[in-house]
This record gives sequence, structure tokens and C-alpha cells, in this order.
Amino acid sequence: MDRELETLCKALVTELKLGAVEDVSDVRPLTGGVASDIASLKIGDDVYCMKFAREKLQVSEEWFAPVHRNEAEYAWLNFVGQILPECAPKLYGQSESLSGFAMEFVSGEQVYLWKDELLRGQARPEAARAVAACLGKIHSASAKPNFVRHKFNNHDDFKALRLEPYLGFLANKHAVLAENINAVETGLAQKSDVLVHGDVSPKNIILRNGCPIILDAECATMGDASFDPSFCLNHLILKAFNSPANASNILDMVEVFWGAYSDFIDWEDSAHLEERVCALVPILMLARIDGKSPVEYLSNEARDQVRFVSMPLISHPISKLSDLIGLIKTELS
Repeated sequence: MDRELETLCKALVTELKLGAVEDVSDVRPLTGGVASDIASLKIGDDVYCMKFAREKLQVSEEWFAPVHRNEAEYAWLNFVGQILPECAPKLYGQSESLSGFAMEFVSGEQVYLWKDELLRGQARPEAARAVAACLGKIHSASAKPNFVRHKFNNHDDFKALRLEPYLGFLANKHAVLAENINAVETGLAQKSDVLVHGDVSPKNIILRNGCPIILDAECATMGDASFDPSFCLNHLILKAFNSPANASNILDMVEVFWGAYSDFIDWEDSAHLEERVCALVPILMLARIDGKSPVEYLSNEARDQVRFVSMPLISHPISKLSDLIGLIKTELS
């Protein structure tokens, strides 16, 4: 596989005219995702990152997705680079034939992965605030009348990558919850208000000098604004279940995040959006335990706790995020 990846990288270097093949060195596979093959490499003294979409995702369940999602990710990164250049890597070109693109390899002394910090039990409100503000600005800019939407009419891809493997699969597994899960899924499929990233997870967020860089936008589509904050808040909540000693501080970040994100909601009523987030978050909590792509870091005891908390919230959704977090705090205390 490493040899195949090296061949792909050299082909992309040639197609994008980034340098001579003989100058390519130190090709190293990068880990962290299930949907793409990623590598760093050097061309002379310069370091690049290459990413290629994989048709079959590396999970235990059967899960396939169209490789042209690589184009949507590149377009999402390009848009963010235009409106928030400090929150995007430099881009060097995309290849339709190779289903890959080249970008800056983000590194440096003030660079870290948000997931690593959270798994260490560190909960810094300023990081949550920065990520939320970045996301809110992206959503707000994409809701403007002059936003070019046609590059992101990817509802079928979003269904294949997110709705079916997370919500659809879960509804089949938990029949007693199916009606509520299916209703939320239908609502997500019908809206196209903002540009949705689709994978706003701490594992995809690098902080560089305090500025978040959100990667892995393979699911990018026009969609329901509730999905992105829900996806990220779910991961914060699961980190709290993983670290009970730091749970209160981590859960406080959920409200910090929502407060910062809410400042940018200018395309709809924020209370309506919050209500949809409160309905979706517990579904995503359970999906990361019993869905196609379960998180790897929770103990069996923590998984049972997540089920115990999330299932009643799916059956009887509440409308305020502060109430949802209060309930989880009570359980974890």
C-alpha cells in the first residue's frame, strides 16, 4: 500500500507541475482517517501533504463512498481560504483523474491537534471559542445571496457518507428509536441553508497559533446548519465520558462553543437551530457507539453510560442545550 501511495503521490506531483519526480523524497503515509489515503512528502526542501479519496472506507462494516468527494473537499478548503486565510492550509491543486489534491503540510511549534489536547483532559475554552467562531463565520458567509452554491450540491454524497451510516444504520439497529431518528434524518436531508463541512471533529482540527484549521471536508454540501455544531459538540461530550475527572470542564466548553457560534447565526432563528442541535446530538452520541464508525477510545463502561444518557434524549428531545448539558453533568457526577 505504501508503494501504491508513493506512486499516486508522484503522479500528482507530475500532473500539478509541483516539481520533478526525481526530486520527490521522504514519502510518509499519515494516519488518522478511514476515508482517504494521506501522505506527506518532500520536493527538495519543501514539505507537502497529498490526499486521495478511497472508495471503500476502512471500517468493520461495509461502507463505500464516491471518490469525487475529493473535489468537494478541495472546493470547501478553497472557499475558507478566501474568507478566513488563517484558518485554511495553502492549496497547490487538485486532480480529478487521481481523486487527489496537494496542500500545505501544517506543522510548527505552535501547532497541535485538538483531539490530542482533549484526550489529555485539557479543556481550554479559548480553543472551543475559536473553532466555533470559525465555523459560524463559514456558515454565515455561505448563507449570503452571492455565495456560489453549485459546487456544493452534494446531497447524495452527504447521504452516503453521513445520513445513512450514522442515522440510517442506527435506526435499523435501534428499532424503538427509529421513528425519531428517521424524522431528524429527513429534516437534515431537506435543508440546504449553509455550507456544511460534515466532519467537524477534534481529530480534524489543527490549532496553529490559536487559529483553527478544519480539515477533511469530504462531506461538504449545502445542508442544515445544525449538523456541524452537533457533530463537534458530540465529540466534546464523548470526551467528557472518557475523562470523568475533567468532565465538568469539558462540558462547560460545549456552552462556550454554542455561545460563540450563536453570535454568527444570521440566516435563521437561533432558537430553532438550537432545538435541532439538541435533537441531533444524542443521536450522534449513540451513533458513535453503535453505528458504522464507533469511537475507539471509550471503555465498555463509558459506552454503556452513553447509551443510558442518549437513548431517553432521542425518545424525548429537549430544546435547550444548557438543559442537555446539565443532564449529562448530573449523570457523570
